[in-house]
Amino acid sequence: MLINNSIFLQAINLMLQVSSFQKPMSLRYQINLRILISSLCILLLGGSTAIWQARNAVAKEVDSSINLAVQLIQFGLSQASRAETDWLPQFNALKETRHLNIQLKAPSGETTRIARKNQSANYQEKPPQWFIKLVEGKYPKAEHLITAFGGKQITLIIQANPLDEITEVWEEGIGFFSSLFLLTLFTFLAVNLAFDKALKSISVIVNALKVIETGQYQQKLPNFSIQEYDSIAKAINHMTGELNKSQQENRALAQHSLEIQEDERQRLSQELHDEMGQSLTAIKVMAVTAAHKKADIKQTTDSIISVCDHLMTVVRSMMQQLHPLVLTELGLKATMEDLLNHWAIRNPALKLNIDCPDEVDTLEPKIAIQVFRIMQECLTNIVRHADAKQARITLEIMTPTLTRRSLRLQVTDDGQGCAAEMIKTGFGLLGMRERVNSLGGELAIQTQPRQGMSIIASIPLK
Repeated sequence: MLINNSIFLQAINLMLQVSSFQKPMSLRYQINLRILISSLCILLLGGSTAIWQARNAVAKEVDSSINLAVQLIQFGLSQASRAETDWLPQFNALKETRHLNIQLKAPSGETTRIARKNQSANYQEKPPQWFIKLVEGKYPKAEHLITAFGGKQITLIIQANPLDEITEVWEEGIGFFSSLFLLTLFTFLAVNLAFDKALKSISVIVNALKVIETGQYQQKLPNFSIQEYDSIAKAINHMTGELNKSQQENRALAQHSLEIQEDERQRLSQELHDEMGQSLTAIKVMAVTAAHKKADIKQTTDSIISVCDHLMTVVRSMMQQLHPLVLTELGLKATMEDLLNHWAIRNPALKLNIDCPDEVDTLEPKIAIQVFRIMQECLTNIVRHADAKQARITLEIMTPTLTRRSLRLQVTDDGQGCAAEMIKTGFGLLGMRERVNSLGGELAIQTQPRQGMSIIASIPLK
């Protein structure tokens, strides 16, 4: 082949490399680019094959024409019996012979060219010179010594002139590459029409995702006629539905937390007013009374001591509600045992058991307080709703590998349980789930009606 294929392939590779450093291309552009590259490769392969076949075809055609002309001339002259002036016009009859230049050379060296019709005049245009150089090859020159009538020796010279055949090949090539161009154009149109609907679907999905990104989880994608896009749309709609549900649950939980906070503040304010205010007023009155000479000092001091003891009890109770001091002073294990004793005294019919290693006292404070609050909520739910006879709390530190540790809390009761669809309706369970999620853990709830409930929290440790 005369065409340097490596240069063309290097140009394609360079174009692909340059495009890879630019911003991401659209799907339509990438498809059209690949069709264009494929068409160029087909053009290169087809052009190289066509030129190779044209060279072979022209060479065979020219050789055949030379051999045929020589044989016909030799046969005609061997049958001639007329004078020289009679057989010379027979050579002129060869003017319609294609691909050949025929000459007669006398012994004196004088050359006579046989007139021939310019066949290339039948074609609209002459092939370009570069195409002629690619197709044209080196053809043999045939010389034959002919004995004319009267014994005169004449040399017959036949040379190839493949312009007619090259012109035909050129016109056939023009037809081939025109068909290839039309086919490529048709492919471009067909592919773009086929992908137009798909690309519009992608645009709809992208626009919907941009809306969802702003937090508008009510956005829903329509149904698509293309199965793959319809599956994507259904998956996105399911995702937005879950996100919307979680958003609503978080808002409700936040609102519930604010309401609890306000109720707690109101209750603390009421207790401070009722207990602290009245007790301090009573102490002040007794102190003023003790200032009189006739006052019973012992009775007054006993009353003040009694009021102060009551105030200390109220303050301890308030502090315990705000934050368990025993957790800071004695650790998580002692705090959990104290909590169980508190519930056991208030609910003697409920049997509570705990299995907790001493190692839990080394947990980080933020994990310890969350675990305490989760267990506190679990016990509250068991007492209020489970109607259970016994409950067991298990707390253990799991070490599956040397680099991975986790805390596992399990609270199990033999109470009423509930249906699975009712699990997400309570703020207590939602609050526990949020506490576990805030620590990077997972919360699992196992329950069946009349078969009790088991709450398992797994929290990773450093």
